[in-house]
Amino acid sequence: MNGTSQSWLPRFNLLVPLVRSLADPAAVLAGAVLVGVQALRLGQWIVDDAAITYAYARSIDEGYGPAQQAGAPPVEGYSNPAWLALLVAGRRLRLFDHGALFGVSDLVWFPKALALLCVISMLAAVSFAARAVLPGRAWAVTLLAGAAMAGNVSLVVWLFSGLENPLYGLAVTTLAALLARSVARDALLRPGTAVVAGLLALLAALTRPDGIIYAAAYPLTTLLLARRRRMARAIALSTATIALPYATHLLWRHAEFGRWVPNTAVAKAQRAPDLAGLARTTELLSFAGWTLVLAALGCTAAALARPGPGRRALLAVLVPLALALTAYGTLQRDWMALYRFATPVWTLAAFAGALAAVTVWDRERPRGRAVLASALLVGSVLSLAGQRPRAAEFQADPTLSMCYVADRYGRLFNTYADRLALPPDVGLLLPDLGGTLLTSRLRITDLAGLTDPAIADAYAANDTSRLRSYVFDTVRPTFIHVHHPWPAISGLTPAALTAHGYVPLSTRTDTGDWIRRAAVPDPTRLTALQHTTLPAIPRSTHLRATTPTHPCGPRLTPTP
Repeated sequence: MNGTSQSWLPRFNLLVPLVRSLADPAAVLAGAVLVGVQALRLGQWIVDDAAITYAYARSIDEGYGPAQQAGAPPVEGYSNPAWLALLVAGRRLRLFDHGALFGVSDLVWFPKALALLCVISMLAAVSFAARAVLPGRAWAVTLLAGAAMAGNVSLVVWLFSGLENPLYGLAVTTLAALLARSVARDALLRPGTAVVAGLLALLAALTRPDGIIYAAAYPLTTLLLARRRRMARAIALSTATIALPYATHLLWRHAEFGRWVPNTAVAKAQRAPDLAGLARTTELLSFAGWTLVLAALGCTAAALARPGPGRRALLAVLVPLALALTAYGTLQRDWMALYRFATPVWTLAAFAGALAAVTVWDRERPRGRAVLASALLVGSVLSLAGQRPRAAEFQADPTLSMCYVADRYGRLFNTYADRLALPPDVGLLLPDLGGTLLTSRLRITDLAGLTDPAIADAYAANDTSRLRSYVFDTVRPTFIHVHHPWPAISGLTPAALTAHGYVPLSTRTDTGDWIRRAAVPDPTRLTALQHTTLPAIPRSTHLRATTPTHPCGPRLTPTP
C-alpha cells in the first residue's frame, strides 16, 4: 500500500506546476463569467445615447464623414473617438450594423461582446500585475477583483450599455496594473514603461474627455515612488508620448469642427469644478455600502502599514484611483441612473481592494485571516442587499433605450410623414436622438444640442430666446417633439409652439408631437391623423416600463 502511494507521488508533483500555471487564467475566466452572468440580466437593452455614436460610425463608414446623417454638416456630436473607431472597424468588418446573429441585432451583441472582451482584458491586466506582487496568490487577487466587479450593479450596467465605458475602464485599469507591476519590479523609470503609460493615458483621453486627467498618473506615481535619478527624463518621455498625439487631435478637431472641445461638452455647459462637486464622491461610498467600504479601507491601511512590494504596488494603484475620484467630482451630475461616470472608480477600487485584501491575508495568521474573511463577507452581503432595490428599479425601468427611441420617434415620425404625404427631406426637432438617427428618413435637429452647435451655444449662454429664434426662424422644422423637462429647458412651451404655427399631431395630450400647419399640403390628412389613435404612440410611462429589453429588429435603418 505504501509503495502504491509513493508511485503516485511523482505524478502528483508533476501536476502541481500545471495546476499553478492554470490558476491565473482560470481566475480571469471565472471573474469574467461572473460579470457576464450579471450582464445577462440587462437583456438586449442598449442606452439611446450609445446609438448616437452608432449613427456616426455608420456615416463615417459610408463615406459621409463625422456627421449625424448623410448630408448633415460635420459636428462632433460624440465624445468618445476611440470607441467610435472600434465601432467603425466593426462595421467595416461586417460585424456591426449589418444584421442579426441568432436573432439578436449586431447593434446589441457587438458592443456587448466588446464589453466582455474589455472585462476579460481588465482582469488579465490585474492578474499581470498581481503575479509580480504576490506570485503565489495572483489568482486570488484576480478572482476577488472579478467578484467585486460582478457585485457592483452600477459597473455592470454601464459596462454593457453600449457606451464607451468598457474601453475607458480597460484603459485606466491597465494603466494602474502597469504602474503596480513596474513599481514591484523596480521598472518604473524604464523608457518602455514611460511610453506605454503615456499611450494608455492617451487611450483614456480619446475615450472620454475627462480621461485626460490620467496623463498625471505616471508623473505622480514616479514622484511618489521612484528614485530621483533619471526621474525627469522618464516623466518627460511619458508626457511627450501623450502630449504630441493629443495636441494633433486637438488641432484636427479645431480644423474640422471649429471647436477645441467636443460639441457635447458645450451643450452640457460643463462648469469649473467646485467643492460641492468633489463632495459628491461620497455618494459612491454610500452606494457601495459603508460596511464594505470600511472593510476595504481597513485592508488598505493594514497593507500600507507594512513595507514591501505589496505596499508600493498598492500605492501605485491608489494614484489613478484618486484621479478617478477627482474626475468624477469635476463632472456635472448626470441625469442617467446608477452613476454612469463612475466606471473607472469602480474598476480601480475593485483592483485596489482585492490587492490590499490578499496582501493582508498573505501576512496574517489564522485568527487574523478569519477576521478579515468575516469582515469582507459581511460587507459584501450588506453591499449586495443595499444595491438590490436599485438594481430591481433599473431593470424594471432602465435609462431610455435605443429600441424605444427607434420605435417611438424614428419609425413613428416616418409614419406621420407618410400619412401626411410630406416630402422625404422634412425636418424633425427632438431631444432623443440615437435610435431616431438610425431609423428616421427625416432631417434631424437635436434639441439637446449634442449634434447642433447653434443650440449648444444657446445652452452654454443660458439664452433660451436665442434658441427659440434659431428653431423658429432658421431651422423651421416640420415636426417638433418635446416632453418634460424640455419645454422648461428650451423655452419651447405649448404656447410658444402655438404662436409660431404649430399644432398637436394627436388629441392625446401626453405625446408631445407637434407639426407646423403650413407645411402640410393636405389639411384633411392632418385632421384625420389628429383624430386617429395610433397604436404606435405609447403612453410615456407604459412602454418604457414594460419593454426595457424588447428587441427592435435585426437592423435599424431609415428604410422599412
